[in-house]
Amino acid sequence: MNDNLRHAMAAARLQATDLATALAVDPKTVHRWLKGRIPYPRHRWAVADLLQVEEADLWPEVTQRHRAFNDEVHAIYPHRWAVPRATWRHLFQSATREIGILTYSGLFLAEDTGIIRLLVNQARVGVRVRVLLGDPDASAVATRGIDEGIGSTVMAARVRNALALYQPLAGIENAEIRLHQTVLYNSIYRADAELLVNSHAYGTPAAQAPVIHLRAVEPEAAAATYLASFERVWADAKASTQ
Repeated sequence: MNDNLRHAMAAARLQATDLATALAVDPKTVHRWLKGRIPYPRHRWAVADLLQVEEADLWPEVTQRHRAFNDEVHAIYPHRWAVPRATWRHLFQSATREIGILTYSGLFLAEDTGIIRLLVNQARVGVRVRVLLGDPDASAVATRGIDEGIGSTVMAARVRNALALYQPLAGIENAEIRLHQTVLYNSIYRADAELLVNSHAYGTPAAQAPVIHLRAVEPEAAAATYLASFERVWADAKASTQ
């Protein structure tokens, strides 16, 4: 039996069905975890995020495997699609000062009405929300579409779709959407000092590429580099007119 997990769920007032829904798994899977089965890494990280505890508190036996990580690297996901939905929601929900999204289309987030509603609510309570999407007329956007094998016009269309879906943020004082013409080597998703960095690989759709979950703990560490990159793109981007 995993009493640590059971107690953490009780403290969070969550049932097995609640956890299963948040992670998009079968409730029987959660019951197996409670009986002692160790989840896949992506599920362990998502559960820890959802319950707001450390992974080692729930599964001390896997701590040894993570000793190669420093305090800055929270997790590494082999693909963006492997990042649980609960992790994205927890990331943006945890922000108290700043949310930033830097991508070409970010359509996978824009199509999630729950995420859009969360961003709107965060902006309304005073969190600064900045969304940077690729300019659909930019050559960098067309090139990225070709690189991913979906074609230049498809990528531009994805951006325009995303712009339409992000429109609930328009007119909110603390929210702003800008368009950039930058060649992106990574997509960056930040909430205060936490980041999910989705690397871009030639010939590989972003959803298939790895994601690193970072926490900015030192001014000169890796997270600071990505935060500075975000600010540079923001400074050169133009406001969306849509």
